[in-house]
Amino acid sequence: MIARTTSLLEVPPDEAARLVAGEHPDPHRILGAHPAGEGSVVRAFHPDAVRAECVLETGQSLAMVKLGEGGLFAALLPDIRPPFRYRIRFQFPGGGIWERDDPYRFLPTVSDLDLYLFNEGTHRRLWRSLGARCRVAQGTEGVAFAVWAPNARRVSVVGDFNGWDGRLFPMRQLGSSGVWELFVPGLGPGALYKYEIKTREGMLRLKADPLASWMEVPPGTASRVFRSEYSWQDQEWLARRADRDPLRSPMSIYEVHLGSWARVPEEGNRFLGYREIAPKLVEHVKRLGFTHIELLPLAEHPFLGSWGYQVSAYYAPTSRYGSPDDLRFLVDYCHQNGIGVLLDWVPAHFPKDDHALRRFDGTALYEHEDPRLGEHPDWGTLIFNYGRNEVKSFLVSNALYWLDEFHFDGLRVDAVASMLYLDYSRAPGEWIPNRYGGRENLEAIAFLQSVNEAVRAEFPGCITVAEESTAWPGVTRAVSQGGLGFTFKWNMGWMHDTLEYFGKDPIHRKYHHDRLTFAMLYEYSERFIMPLSHDEVVHGKRSLLEKMPGDLWQKFANLRLLFAYQYTRPGKQLLFMGSELAPHREWNHDSSLDWHLVQDPMRAGLQTFLADLGRLYGECPCLWRRDHDPDGFSWIDCNDRDNSVISYIRRDGEDYLLVVLNFTPVPRTGYRIGAPESARYVTLLSGDDPRYGGSGFPVKEAPVAEPVPFHGYPQSLSLDLPPLAALILAPEQRKPAGWPPAW
Repeated sequence: MIARTTSLLEVPPDEAARLVAGEHPDPHRILGAHPAGEGSVVRAFHPDAVRAECVLETGQSLAMVKLGEGGLFAALLPDIRPPFRYRIRFQFPGGGIWERDDPYRFLPTVSDLDLYLFNEGTHRRLWRSLGARCRVAQGTEGVAFAVWAPNARRVSVVGDFNGWDGRLFPMRQLGSSGVWELFVPGLGPGALYKYEIKTREGMLRLKADPLASWMEVPPGTASRVFRSEYSWQDQEWLARRADRDPLRSPMSIYEVHLGSWARVPEEGNRFLGYREIAPKLVEHVKRLGFTHIELLPLAEHPFLGSWGYQVSAYYAPTSRYGSPDDLRFLVDYCHQNGIGVLLDWVPAHFPKDDHALRRFDGTALYEHEDPRLGEHPDWGTLIFNYGRNEVKSFLVSNALYWLDEFHFDGLRVDAVASMLYLDYSRAPGEWIPNRYGGRENLEAIAFLQSVNEAVRAEFPGCITVAEESTAWPGVTRAVSQGGLGFTFKWNMGWMHDTLEYFGKDPIHRKYHHDRLTFAMLYEYSERFIMPLSHDEVVHGKRSLLEKMPGDLWQKFANLRLLFAYQYTRPGKQLLFMGSELAPHREWNHDSSLDWHLVQDPMRAGLQTFLADLGRLYGECPCLWRRDHDPDGFSWIDCNDRDNSVISYIRRDGEDYLLVVLNFTPVPRTGYRIGAPESARYVTLLSGDDPRYGGSGFPVKEAPVAEPVPFHGYPQSLSLDLPPLAALILAPEQRKPAGWPPAW
């Protein structure tokens, strides 16, 4: 009988040796409760324990037999068959005791279907299967951990709950999926953890969870268990969004870096948190007429100076500003106030910080092994292996994660050009051609198409925006038509040409007139957003105000003219935070915007101008409903280079506006432009109004079209153009209600 009992307790020596050595791929095969004859055998492991007991739900305690000297213990329960609840009580030299529920009595928490989809590259909700998930397993609350590390010899979950000791909670490998899993009972939100990975070479690596939903505040690098308790209140917004066509809706975007929009200098220059900033930010953007906020990347990043563009935890909102539920509050607050929220997303590269994705299981898992494919020479970062199915599941799921879990209204995808070209920033011999001998990254193309198709199918009304700086064809063309499938593309060409033109002294602008008009030649090749982004006000490029020529008055007049041009031409528009303050200095991510500048009369006038321009934009569908339809725009005159004046019509059906822009400080009296119909016109906005800081040059508030043929029309208007200013006019019978305002 003793011999039979001993045989039921023991395990094959090679299995026990692998467990003790920390190299067993399936510790559950040994540990936990297993059928043994008419009863069960319970085995537990702790290399430092001198005794162990199995404590049943009834309170009965059974001494466990020590099997050898490696820390393996076993107890025979002759009348109980698994599954059943029990705890393990370990005793240590000196009398210390640790009692815990046994992680090795639980079934796997990742389904075979999830593993199949993950390995196939088609999983779209990976965060519900991998990472750290608070859940109830077999009637017990705890945390299910799962991580992909196919080339590891052993993976353990470590944390403040087990003294960060990788010997104690080894995980099991689920078949050939490469996924390791363990359910740890009794854990809950707030627990810090990482994965200790033993590589093929026997090295130990301590890694943050690639699917962690929360992280320590940097410079800490541990993952943190999180369970959302947030109750959303934006159901009306989401319902409207699903029925909304973003192409035919107003979109005026305020780009924000949360860490430097505003700080609290009297409290050590601290950041405003997600909840704290929400009402202040929303009030500001609503007053200026913006429809959307775009947040620079919020996924956790170790270096603040990367502005979020070097991501170390793709599923974790940065903890610098609060918890994930605090971010949910911010988005929800925006939606309840009629403001959409976009997020910068960075699938183009990731940093080499060793706690993160780099050589995650000791091999090039998320990246390419060959640096000619796997490293960005410009940024010192690593490139995802878009052709690997599991990486595709990881990234496509991540795109949907931000839209699903945080209700973002769209993603602006960073550095798309770097993804599309295998020779991006590489000299000959430093890159590997594709299978056809070309420089196109076929795997990245397929990945981007997958992301855009997934967003379009699962989140109607949400958008994707490409920061793509080349002439790659079909960025916003449907995938079914051979395109990449983005909703919009940043018009980098317009931005560069426009800023170059505005940087010229007005006396020389007539020699560069084509810089203004060239963008219309390709305007309808894609669906564009016109960005004046953060990239244009850093690294010695100067603030927008300081890019403008002339004295201070002329600088402000040019700035108002720039914004009027941006708002009234085809395409949606984006403006980086702080541009409305017209600072002299460049943006600095380490300090707050210069809010004291609002006391300056010229800055106050600029904000009033932006507020009126934003309101007019929102109330005039002809400025946005046909942005991507050639019928929505026509030139009146694009050839008056001698006077540096352009004029055009924005149209929506029978409604239209006339826009006339004078790019010199010379007023133009009696300036004639063709008019579409014989009517009285109303001046809705003059950029030279004294309320905006303008000179107050008198303009005709209600000019009447005369039967004088001009610009191909049988009638025309004689206008007085103020210096460095825009005039926006509408036929009196079809002017928007409430315009011009009774100031």
